[in-house]
Amino acid sequence: MKIARDGYPLIAFVAFMLLGSLYFVPMVGLFLAPLLGLVVWFFRDPERVPDGPGFLSPADGKVVEVVETEHPFTGRAVKVGIFMNPLSVHVNRVPCEGTVEWMEYIPGRKWMAFEPKASELNERMCVGLATGHGPVMLVQVAGFLARRIVCRLRKGDRLARGERFGMIKMGSKVDVYLPAGVQLKTAVGKKVFAGRTVLGGMAGEKS
Repeated sequence: MKIARDGYPLIAFVAFMLLGSLYFVPMVGLFLAPLLGLVVWFFRDPERVPDGPGFLSPADGKVVEVVETEHPFTGRAVKVGIFMNPLSVHVNRVPCEGTVEWMEYIPGRKWMAFEPKASELNERMCVGLATGHGPVMLVQVAGFLARRIVCRLRKGDRLARGERFGMIKMGSKVDVYLPAGVQLKTAVGKKVFAGRTVLGGMAGEKS
């Protein structure tokens, strides 16, 4: 199992503490060993193969919101909100091929990420993509337990479909704004996987 590079420092720190405790205080090691396992599990980064053509899910988790909306960057769009619980894979992926055209970090609160108001009030990182289907926007939303949004993108970056672009540490949410004409293949309550599950496609799109 591949491990996300964002987890290397924490994994190394816990492993160092575990080795030290086994030498000096073996009983403490009994508690640190499972902790190390949990940390490694949290930062897992499995390879993914898309289920087919169309817009891929940017995150693992459960779909908690599907609404028609409007945003200055995308215009009319369909927003799909995906809630990641603390046990989900937290690596985020790009839903389609495109170029980073706009980015904005917005400080905010720490509401529970599955609440609709979290998309408007919580700390978040917005990334606007220029794609062959029109503008697409990704929003990484920090949740109640999340302590850091990781986004490695810069304006002008050209991205491949399914490419990794960051993660959110601990339970959180990712919103994706798809073109208004998208034909959805998902719904509220559905479980989805980043880089694998197809959320929807455009009319006439071929594999």
